Formats: sequence, structure tokens, C-alpha cells
Amino acid sequence: MTDDKRRRYSAPVVDGIGKAPSRAMLRAVGFTDGDFDKPQVGIASTWSQVTPCNVHINGLAEHAARGADQAGGKSVIFNTITVSDGIANGTEGMKYSLVSREVIADSLETVAGCQGFDGLVAVGGCDKNMPGCLIGLARLNRPSVFVYGGTILPGQGHTDLISVFEAVGAHAKGDLSLIEVKQVEEVAVPGPGSCGGMYTANTMASAIEALGMSLPGSSAQNAVSEEKAADCEAAGAAVLKLLEADIKPRDIMTREAFENAITVVIALGGSTNAVLHLIAMAHTVDVPLTLDDFTRIGQRVPVLADLRPSGHYMMSELVAIGGIQPLMKTLLEADLLHGGCLTVTGETLAENLAKVAPYPDQQNIIHALDKPIKATSHLRILRGNLAPDGAVAKITGKEGTFFRGRARVFASEEEATAGIMDGTVVAGEVLVIRYEGPRGGPGMREMLTPTSAIMGRGLGQDVALITDGRFSGGSHGFVVGHITPEAQLGGPIALVEDGDEIVIDAEADTIELRIPEAELRARRDAWRAPPPRYTRGVLSKYAKAVSSASLGAVTDGD
Repeated sequence: MTDDKRRRYSAPVVDGIGKAPSRAMLRAVGFTDGDFDKPQVGIASTWSQVTPCNVHINGLAEHAARGADQAGGKSVIFNTITVSDGIANGTEGMKYSLVSREVIADSLETVAGCQGFDGLVAVGGCDKNMPGCLIGLARLNRPSVFVYGGTILPGQGHTDLISVFEAVGAHAKGDLSLIEVKQVEEVAVPGPGSCGGMYTANTMASAIEALGMSLPGSSAQNAVSEEKAADCEAAGAAVLKLLEADIKPRDIMTREAFENAITVVIALGGSTNAVLHLIAMAHTVDVPLTLDDFTRIGQRVPVLADLRPSGHYMMSELVAIGGIQPLMKTLLEADLLHGGCLTVTGETLAENLAKVAPYPDQQNIIHALDKPIKATSHLRILRGNLAPDGAVAKITGKEGTFFRGRARVFASEEEATAGIMDGTVVAGEVLVIRYEGPRGGPGMREMLTPTSAIMGRGLGQDVALITDGRFSGGSHGFVVGHITPEAQLGGPIALVEDGDEIVIDAEADTIELRIPEAELRARRDAWRAPPPRYTRGVLSKYAKAVSSASLGAVTDGD
């Protein structure tokens, strides 16, 4: 057996006379005599024709494999799944979206653990690819690098996928004809890459770079570009250096690194899904991270990026001025980041940022620290008698920070969407969408279809929406999700009735149901849990295993 510490996992699979059958199998997939003495680098590809986010990733995986091979390793490409939130949104199929995060993590761990890969590169494009890959890499704790598949380019007329969702709402209001909606549909998604604003994919890519698990610049590159191909090759080579130095994910994914990720997400005005995913990722490496950490960090970190959905610009426009590296350097110099955190370069965050140039003078995308878009975080953790275990709001300030209204209650996303589109929902109401939590849905669907319908119908300033489900990174408006405990578990959101007064205060961080306590107790005594919506298959298994959204909706125990 070898004493090469870089081959601690592959050597038991291929070394010695007893492993001749293993070597015979590997020769059939391209191994030669010399390859058996090299560290094996698994390249986890999320390629699929399912979605434009991932349709190009087969080529990126090949670049990563080339980088690993040229650096002295032996690459092996394997696949994991992806699903498309953008395609499935508003349908029953969307219940599988958050589940896919767990399937990706499980499959990556399963293949690498079985095959004995010494190190890994994971290439992901769509929302759940990123946290799924990171959870899998963290469980294995072998030298690893994550590569983001890159952002899509803007559609004609500065459009993107959210433009299409909102066009549907505008048609329901009568502002757009069917022909005009089709015209937006035809041009808004022009090719490969993840959704173009600071939606969940770009948010999580940025968070992972700030965490130190991607090479500098990986989060801000166009999907089809020389820079992205080079990033993949560099990632393959970087794994060999990490193997030599024995640097593993748990060395990088520390408490301070997660605080860096939260800071960058806030500064970018990122998706509420980052709360869910970062807590889940931290859980995997035994780093205590809670909703309260987002509040604590958010009190001192401003929103600086004027990016969609609440802002104007797209990720490709941020790419053109330097990506997130100059922003991170600004935050570091303001003592808002931990510069001593180790990264996949083998150097610290501060060392990586030392030679980064500032943004060009003539740019309006990233605001100066002394002229923020919002002085504190847009991610508000709310508590009150409607969400005793917490809820996550996305309040940029453009929607206001206070809402008082009468409840309009729906038991599913479909019912709510129909109510918005047919005019049932009116100004001054708080839409309550329940039984959409991790266990009740099951799967905690995103509410992109109803939030887009609200915006399209011109109600963005006039109604609020609360749910035990979650939101797309493309959602905007006065929205509160992740309400816990969820309705399926008898949380207070299950007890709301039409006409109840609800008060949401994003300055005091409270969410209250204004009814007498005696009435609330009576409703609780009368409440009975509805039967599970699924009793077989993956959704049933997920519902039985999943934890609360406030704990990251993990499935491997609390």
C-alpha cells in the first residue's frame, strides 16, 4: 500500500494484487498503468438538458478534468441531478426542488465515497446545485473546489426570466396582450447560464466564493466565456495543491467564513434562500449558525448592490465591472470581513484580495459604503405570535418597512395565484399561503408565481404575502417566508382566518396576529393536522425526515 497521503482514498481501491479486478474495470473507462499511481479527482457534473442553467456544464466539467490531469491527477467525471425551479414554479413539481438539494448531496457523497476519489471538483449551475454540492463535499471532507457554472446574459430589452413571470401578471391586469407576453417570452432567456439577477443561483455562488470554497472570481463570470473555462481548469489544478497541503472543506468552512458569506449576501441584496442554505451547510460541518446570526450581522452590514430583482442591474453587468472581488475588498477594508479565513487557493481571504483593483469610477451598480441603498440588511428575521420560531423577510425598503392589513387565507400556492389573477385579492390585504412548508407541502415551494402575479397586477406596494413556504430569489415586494413552526405542525399560521388583522414591522422585526389570546387558544384546540399529501416515494420520505426551515430544512437529524 502506498504512503502517498494524496492517495489515501484511491489507494485501497486500486493498489495491490487483490485489486486487479478494480483496475480491470477502470482500464475499460480509460485508465492506463500510470494513472493508478495518481491521486484520483472526481469531477461532479450537474449537466442536464433540463434547464439552461446546466445545459453547458458538460463542457465545463471537461475543462475541470483537463486541469486536474495536467496538474498530475487522474480525473473521473460523474453526474448528479438537477431540476429547474424556473420551469417547475407554480406547479406540483416544484415540491421536488428543495428535495433535490438533499438528493444532490447524497448522490455526490455516495459516488465519491464508493469510488475512493481523493479530491473533488463540483460544477453547479442552478439554485439547489450549489448548496447540494457543498453539503456533499463537506460530508466527505476531502480536498475540494466548487465551480459556479456562470450567469446567463440579459435578454433583449434588458429582460430576464422574471420579466416573463411578471408579464403574465401584467396580462391578467390587462396591461399586456397575449402577443406582447409572447414577445417577452421569446427573448428573455437567450442561452446557457443561471438566472441573470441577484437571484438564488448568483446569491449562492457569491456566498460560496466569500466562504472560500470557490476560486476568486468564480461567482461572477458569464456562463459561456473564456474566463469560465479557465476557472474550471484552474479549479481542477487547485485540487492537487489542496491534496498536497491536506486542506479540506472543514478547514475552510469555519464560523468566521460563514459570517463572511452572510456579509456578502447582505451587501449584494441576495436571496432569502441563502438563509436556509447557509444554515444547512453550516450544520453539515458542525458550525453553529442560527437565524439570529443574520440579524446580528445585518445590523452593521449595508445593502450596496443595485441588482435585480429589487434593483436595476443584472449579474452580467456586475461581471463587466469586476464581479464581487472589489466589493469584498471594500468590506474587508471596513473591517466587515474576516481576512484571516483560509480559502481553496491555500491562501487567506485577505491575501487573495490584496491586489484586487477597485471598481471603475463611472459605475452605478455597487454603491459606496457611505451611500448605501439600505443602511442595514434587507434580510429581516421576524418573530412574534405568528412566527415564534422565526420567519425570513426580504425588505429592501422600497416596499416600506411596515404593513398592517386583513388576512386573505389560502391553503396552497395554486389557490393564492388564482385569487390574485381573478381579482379576489385586493389592496390592503395580507395574503396567507400555508401548508407549503418543508413537511406540509411537502418541499417548501417557492412563491415566485404569486409574487410575480402581484407585481404584474400592480399590487406590489399594496399587499403583503406571508407563507410557511419560501421565495425565489426573483421574488420582490413585501414578502415574509419560512414562517415557523409551519402550518402542518400546528404553527400559528395554521390558525389564521380571513379578516384577521396582521401587523408586520420590519424595523422592530415582528410579525403579529392581532386577535385575543383566548380566541387563539380556542382555534388551537380545534385544529387538526391534515393528512400527508404523499404517502409513498421521495416526497413522503422527505416529509418524514426534514427539519424546520429555521434549522435549514436538513434531513440528517437536528
